Amino acid sequence: MNTRWFYTQLWHIAPFFIRRYLRKRAEKAPAYLEHWPERFGGVFPNPVQQPIWVHAVSVGETRAAQPLIRELRHHFPDAPLLMTQMTPTGRATAEMLYPDAQCRYLPYDKPEWIRQFLNEHRPRFGVLMETEIWPNLMHGCAEAGVPLFLANARLSEKSQNGYLKVRKLVEPAMQTLCGCYAQTAADAERLHLIGASNVHVCGNSKYDITPTEAMHERAARFKERIGSRPVVVCGSTRDYKGVNEAQLLLKAWQTYQGDALLVIVPRHPESFQTAYDAAAALGFNVQKRSDDAPVAAETQVWIGDSMGELTAYYLVADVAFVGGSLVDAGCQNVIEPVACGVPTLFGPSTYNFADACKGAVEAGAAKQIFSAQEWQHTAAQWLVNPQNRAQYAEHAAQFVEKHHGASKRMADRMVENLSSVVENMNERRF
Repeated sequence: MNTRWFYTQLWHIAPFFIRRYLRKRAEKAPAYLEHWPERFGGVFPNPVQQPIWVHAVSVGETRAAQPLIRELRHHFPDAPLLMTQMTPTGRATAEMLYPDAQCRYLPYDKPEWIRQFLNEHRPRFGVLMETEIWPNLMHGCAEAGVPLFLANARLSEKSQNGYLKVRKLVEPAMQTLCGCYAQTAADAERLHLIGASNVHVCGNSKYDITPTEAMHERAARFKERIGSRPVVVCGSTRDYKGVNEAQLLLKAWQTYQGDALLVIVPRHPESFQTAYDAAAALGFNVQKRSDDAPVAAETQVWIGDSMGELTAYYLVADVAFVGGSLVDAGCQNVIEPVACGVPTLFGPSTYNFADACKGAVEAGAAKQIFSAQEWQHTAAQWLVNPQNRAQYAEHAAQFVEKHHGASKRMADRMVENLSSVVENMNERRF
């Protein structure tokens, strides 16, 4: 059986189930009900023409694209920018970070929807961020003559094993890529095993992200509201497979005896109220960032119920914890607080940032803990030991500086590969 044919046939029935899934997600996040025509092959109004097209699934990938886009714009200063996402939070982040770009959802992987998308925009080239493998999209780009790259690419062992089960579908799609730029040598090897060629290890663009002036200004306003108290920030906490990470942290924090303010910043907006309710139920005096009021002296927990401000929260932190790591969600972006010079803790689940977590620990820029109780104990120790925190901050700066430059390496490789593509097309034409 032709595997791609069978995969394509599934897309005749998949939209029914996807719509049900989106309606279910919308019960907690109503934004999932918006812009459906973009997802399901509707005609897009006033599509930007011949853009640099970057596809970034959600918030993390969209932020990771920032320094790469900056480098690409050095090479293509007059090209418009098209940003596509799959999640409402990713779309909102793109609209905030790239006000001059056209932002929309990428259609699902039905061939006619992909053809319409490519015909509408006629991209100069496309960049898929991190781990986005859509076979019909990739084949569609090759058939339309749109060079396509996989950038900042990463692939866990678990994902590799999953893709190997459908290798006859994935391998031909991977071979359509004009370039594949991996974060680490281990990622490169796994990508090669599922069919990628022209793979280069370029590093992780997230090391190239520096806090903007706007984030420093927002952090200053946070500091005014908080006052002189020490601050512990738990960023991107997750609800995962029935386990509420924020609740684990809050329960452990009940034994803390000092005056530090605990800031909980959930990963998803639908978890903002849940975190607030959990803190109140445990007896904490709690406030929300959205009340726009000074943090009262008696407030013990502050809920960061805002999107796009995580860097600002980290900039006011004395100690940071990275969520998605006490639950088995693989850890969120550990590089972000380290790059802010904050002593950083993370839990046992790190498969999404395995190399960064390992390197940060070895460099003395972060520490791994294995329970919420150990997190509370370590954070409390660091709060009363400013010299120890200063050492972590110094090591963090050295660690991040060591890994700078991935975005430029990827952009330079893309330009080289695009030149080769043009030369090959000219040779075939004549």
